[in-house]
Amino acid sequence: MTALPTWPYPRWIAHRGAGKLAPENTLAAFRLGAQYGYRMFECDAKLSADGLPFLLHDSTLERTTNGSGMAGEQDYAQLAQYDAGSWLGRAWAGEPLPTLENVARFCLANHLHLNIEIKPTPGQEEETGRVVAEHAERFWRDAACAPLLSSFRPESLAQARDAAPKLPRALLLDSLREGCFDQAQELGCVALICRYTLWDAALVAQAHALGLRALSYTVNDTTAADALLALGTDGIITDRVDLFSPAA
Repeated sequence: MTALPTWPYPRWIAHRGAGKLAPENTLAAFRLGAQYGYRMFECDAKLSADGLPFLLHDSTLERTTNGSGMAGEQDYAQLAQYDAGSWLGRAWAGEPLPTLENVARFCLANHLHLNIEIKPTPGQEEETGRVVAEHAERFWRDAACAPLLSSFRPESLAQARDAAPKLPRALLLDSLREGCFDQAQELGCVALICRYTLWDAALVAQAHALGLRALSYTVNDTTAADALLALGTDGIITDRVDLFSPAA
């Protein structure tokens, strides 16, 4: 049995800043999540065409901005002009797509924790893992607690590991594939972040026995949350910052 790593992070993690209550992956969402008392946030980071890490979940711009096309094919100077808030309501009009540095500054100034999901544009898995890790290492160089890097893409995590080996990593899973625990260990991960329905007592015990923390996404009802807490999982990513108290 491998000892579990020291875990400096809160149990409750606000998904994309404030779930669905504010425009996802914007500073407005982070500010709102913090107002609800959340001390840790999840966000998605990808690269602009000129190699700058910025926050966006989708590969394309249409769903959450007034832009169009592949986001990774545009320089950040163009991306910064888009409105990433109006899609959710007039109150959020003009909210921009933040850079990872913008978010780092906010989190560091407010003593907040961050889970950065490396979300590459297809074909940029390795470059995105490397560049996001390099930037995160620089932004948090003097911080007491480093951000947790995660990804569904093992090749992104491998590049992150090689670029910034001291930053903690987590493998994201939406299904249990053969060899996933071995892969997490090969990548030097400290955690698995699974679709919440995958966890049961045996799986949590297996993860913990291998020295891996057990986290869940995206948990939005009390029944599921109570079950995960009873299993002894280590972190819950939620949209419902208005429902779950992060002090629980």
